[in-house]
Amino acid sequence: MVDRTLSAPGKLFLAGEYSVLWGGVARVLAVGPRVRAYVRRRPDRRVDVLLAEGRLSGSTTPLGARWDSTPTASFHFVARTIDLAMRAVAQDGPGFSIAFEASPTANGQKLGFGSSARACVLAAEACRTVMGASFDALKLALVAHASAQGGKGSGADVAACFAGDVVRYRKADVSALIEAGNRGGFGGALSSAPPVDVWRVMPPRLPMLYVFSGQSASTPSLISEVERTLDVEGRQRFVLQSDALGGQLEEALARGDFPGARAAATELQALLFSLGPTKTPGLERALALAASAGCAGKQSGAGGGDGCLIFAPDEQARAAVKEMFEARDMLALPVAAEPGVRGEVLARPELVGWVDAAG
Repeated sequence: MVDRTLSAPGKLFLAGEYSVLWGGVARVLAVGPRVRAYVRRRPDRRVDVLLAEGRLSGSTTPLGARWDSTPTASFHFVARTIDLAMRAVAQDGPGFSIAFEASPTANGQKLGFGSSARACVLAAEACRTVMGASFDALKLALVAHASAQGGKGSGADVAACFAGDVVRYRKADVSALIEAGNRGGFGGALSSAPPVDVWRVMPPRLPMLYVFSGQSASTPSLISEVERTLDVEGRQRFVLQSDALGGQLEEALARGDFPGARAAATELQALLFSLGPTKTPGLERALALAASAGCAGKQSGAGGGDGCLIFAPDEQARAAVKEMFEARDMLALPVAAEPGVRGEVLARPELVGWVDAAG
């Protein structure tokens, strides 16, 4: 029996929101809580994907997965990743069962930790392992994630969940790979595609906190709205400013320089709020509370909801601001840099039980 347990972190943007879509650099932090997946090779060609919401079944073919039914929204990203993994190998391969833990939520709302990106990373690495394949799991996860969103998205969240710690990432153009995945020759196209422009950099040396605004955001809608308001020259100006300030924030965090981090985060937030639809009362309230406690912060992600990443000068200040947020019934989670996708020694009994029950 071939089986493996994997885990992957979530992500939070440090800098580069929107800018990364227009050629700029994203700086993204991998964070916990980690989510696990358990995969086991089967003696036949059946495939079972197991979530708390239910089960998706199908079979392996050299041309991709043949699902018994159309994957629902809960299975969409994982199903696309598995399908592309089979097309990358393009051989009759073993079947497998794979079970995924649920991503963390608050009052039933997603926290903005990149749950779909993490699912693609876990599925890509699980397929590579159980199929005995040699494809680049990061490239495959990037293609799967973009393909599942109709070609949209930067892939920065995928890169962070895969590589871990803090990554500096420039958007990979996967349009040709998406086309190859649809028409054939995907394995060759994947192996010959340029390396992903991603670099792991020094993790922050300041205590950090993630504060959920209480409202989930729709990133595609926000991006569409912003792109309607900025012309090409406006986007170029935004990218130049964002890249410069992102570099300042990265360096200040690596040094443990709180005044420098506060100055860069404040300017980055002003730049993001200048886009218009990213600003919400919940985000403004969280940032104002952080400032009143001697901390600093900025939105993490597209804005319009989700949350803020708060930087504190020391552990005492982080504890104090955390207590302040919790007194107002706002979710506040201490965060730190997490390693990327990895194998785990211990499997979660619940996931093993789901796979056992699938037969």
